[in-house]
Amino acid sequence: MATLLIVHHTPSPTCQSLLEAVVDGARTDAIGDVDVQVRAALTCPEVDALQADGYLLGTPANLGYMSGALKHFFDRIYYPCLEETQRRPYGAYVHGNSDTAGAIRAIETATTGLSWTGVAELLEVVGEPDRATLDAAWELGATVAASISQEV
Repeated sequence: MATLLIVHHTPSPTCQSLLEAVVDGARTDAIGDVDVQVRAALTCPEVDALQADGYLLGTPANLGYMSGALKHFFDRIYYPCLEETQRRPYGAYVHGNSDTAGAIRAIETATTGLSWTGVAELLEVVGEPDRATLDAAWELGATVAASISQEV
């Protein structure tokens, strides 16, 4: 069974709604052979990142950058995962109140450095998510989960 690791920093109700939609999508019954593990970015052990078959990352945009918690996750896993996780699939979502460009750029830089492969367009959410945005988050979760389900 493949393992999808969802690593997130969820400090607000808006980020919580996005996380819940992503997790629901990843756990849809249509994708049956994926173990979805949800971990907070500050406490996710490196071994979980090494053992995962794919990743879904979630963060708010804070002061023009990804959250410090997600940055901390990348700092901890970078060298242990650098050779071991190349070409593994990932997806990501970013929530901002006004701008997400710096956070998106930071995630793309970190995942490029790790040689991970994006399997879905990064979901950029500005302001309060509407039904269409939550549906897009659900689809993101399902897409990333399906990408590893097909590989195993």
